[in-house]
Amino acid sequence: MKSPSSALLSLLVLAAAVAQKASAQADKQPADRAAPRPFVFCCAPDNDLYRVMSACGAPCSRHDSGTEAVRAAPEGAGVLILADGYPERATEIEQSVFDEADRKRLRLYIEFPAWLPDTDVGPPKGTAKERGVVTSTIFGEGLPPLSILTISGCRYIPIGAGSGEGGGSGRADRNATRVSAHLVLAKVAGVDRAVFGLDETPSVPVLFDHHRGNVLVAATKLSHFVSGRYMPTQAWRIIWQTILGRLQAGGPAIDLAWIPTVRPSFGPADALPPNAEREALGRAADWIARSRALRHRDWPREVLDRSLTYNTVRDMPLADWPAGDGSFGVLEGYSSTIRADGSQPMRYAVRNDCSTEVAMLLACDAAVGQRPAQARIARNLLEYVLTASGLAGGPRADPESPSFGLIGWALDHPGSYWGDDNARGLLAIGAASALLGESGWNEAVARCILANFRTTGPYGFRPSCVDESGLRAKGWRAYWNDRHVHYSPHFQSWIWACYLWAYQQTQFEPLLARSRTGIEMLMSAYPAQWDWCLRSGTLERSRLLLPLAWLVRVRDTPEHRRWLRQIAEDLVAMQDASGGIREVISDGGHGVASNAAYGTGETSLIQNTGDPVCDLLYSCNFALIGLHEAAAATGDPFYAHAEDKLTRFACRIQIRSDREAHPELDGAWYRAFNSERWEYWASNADWEWGPWCTETGWGQPWIAATLALRDRRTSLWDLVQKVDLKKHIERLRPGMLADSSP
Repeated sequence: MKSPSSALLSLLVLAAAVAQKASAQADKQPADRAAPRPFVFCCAPDNDLYRVMSACGAPCSRHDSGTEAVRAAPEGAGVLILADGYPERATEIEQSVFDEADRKRLRLYIEFPAWLPDTDVGPPKGTAKERGVVTSTIFGEGLPPLSILTISGCRYIPIGAGSGEGGGSGRADRNATRVSAHLVLAKVAGVDRAVFGLDETPSVPVLFDHHRGNVLVAATKLSHFVSGRYMPTQAWRIIWQTILGRLQAGGPAIDLAWIPTVRPSFGPADALPPNAEREALGRAADWIARSRALRHRDWPREVLDRSLTYNTVRDMPLADWPAGDGSFGVLEGYSSTIRADGSQPMRYAVRNDCSTEVAMLLACDAAVGQRPAQARIARNLLEYVLTASGLAGGPRADPESPSFGLIGWALDHPGSYWGDDNARGLLAIGAASALLGESGWNEAVARCILANFRTTGPYGFRPSCVDESGLRAKGWRAYWNDRHVHYSPHFQSWIWACYLWAYQQTQFEPLLARSRTGIEMLMSAYPAQWDWCLRSGTLERSRLLLPLAWLVRVRDTPEHRRWLRQIAEDLVAMQDASGGIREVISDGGHGVASNAAYGTGETSLIQNTGDPVCDLLYSCNFALIGLHEAAAATGDPFYAHAEDKLTRFACRIQIRSDREAHPELDGAWYRAFNSERWEYWASNADWEWGPWCTETGWGQPWIAATLALRDRRTSLWDLVQKVDLKKHIERLRPGMLADSSP
């Protein structure tokens, strides 16, 4: 597997400027100081390390074989034999290479070897959730023991007896020989540091000193750090400066620098252009097409059928497949997995929420950017969800069915009715309808609001997910009368916003009464009794802002304003200087409880409160639209100031990737951002939706929609009120809520 041949050189920082800097520094060296020996490489011309060092002006020579490299190397030089066949083929090294190196007192660095003298070497193995962990002091204070880093798509050569997999010390036995590692692979909890250590988790060595001396061995390809998108950047800078220092003891330090192929659009102190928000909106909309997520009916049948099986993750759609126009739906987005070539696989689910939210995003871009083609795709997506997909069909289209009016979650689970997903879909359809000037979907929206409402109990809560089998067995009245309580804004609160939207038009009192009862009980239970989704205190507070702001819209009372201000102040207290709102663990404990629990379920991006990580999938995206609605509802500059800061943060951290690298990611937002490192770095403990996932729904559309609302100087509330629900609700209500009391 090869990296894109032209991507790297165009993305390296230092072709001219760094070379000039190196030249200037060389001119300042004392005249009697010996010039540094060149580093001698055996590698392909496009090897990341070789290209970075060449761009930095470091003295380098390159050869096609290890034999040629050691023969050409001057006595005492550093020789790097890098892995050209990675990840499929290990590096073949002849005994004569080691003999010549001994004779000339060369210092060797070898990657992904198929053979080593006096050492058992096994066939290559793959990894899953393992990350790199520092196990020695070789890297100095900048990268102390137990520091964590990633080696994307890592395949490694087992070293030592049997499989070469040692214990927590990172050591593996070979008869009486022990391998003392500087880096190991292990499944560990933590963001920057393995907080539970390595004693209770298996580990394998990936960087170690060979017992012959003057030979440093990497069991994988460490030199793939640009193409493979290894992180964090500073850790890899330290690692390579350390290795190069070992290969040329006493020589000048090599100041390595490169531009990551996937990076934030702006630095933390960069001045944003005047049109930054409009540009970010347009790039987010363009990403939908570039991502290849819009399905086309002429894709291979096997590919289309992937959407019928839950959690299907495969290679991204091929560039030569026809591009969809929304009439066959949109895929969920990219998995958090980063492969060895820096690419990411696609999640093939087709979901109601993602499709309708993408329609909203494209409708926003069409309105702000005057791009009618985006409006056509938005219309097609809504028609697909509400007509062609079947998600609103079958029993959901039968007036006698208890699931009448509901919209199924996804093609693979059409009989699952998540209130949260239905709510986001409803709000997205409403916003898109208003922007597109369409009224054809108003009845479906009204029907879905009533369908969710009649599965909401007298306290205002509904089960997080109502399923078709339960509705058939019990009927909708069982849910209407069930005194269910669930103190989770994530699962409960946005459907209340839909009820408040409908109440404003109909004045049907139960819509307000049940919503307000739920909100009042939730606020009375805050924070001690809340059920913290993903154990995130940021997530739950973020989700509550919008319905609290809309409650002020329908009943502007001091109490309602106080509730809104209380949640907002507690949330804004987590906003740092970058404008991002950091994640916190609600109970003050750990993100995951042990190394063994790492990667086994859905969880937080952080391990401990204080980790400087923001979540753009579950928290900041919803906080942004919530703060916008709070500012619009109250006119209070407190909310507007926090919104402005968060907006600038979102514009800065939007993904930038050049056409030659990963255009399929350019314009998106990843789930995670580390505001101190200023890169996409966090705990990868979530089993599927980790730091580097990017959903077509959830994160992108609500950030982009807020940018559009700001541009048009309006609010989501004012937008959806243009959607006429009254006549449809008044016509449908007698049948859908027959024989029910408020």
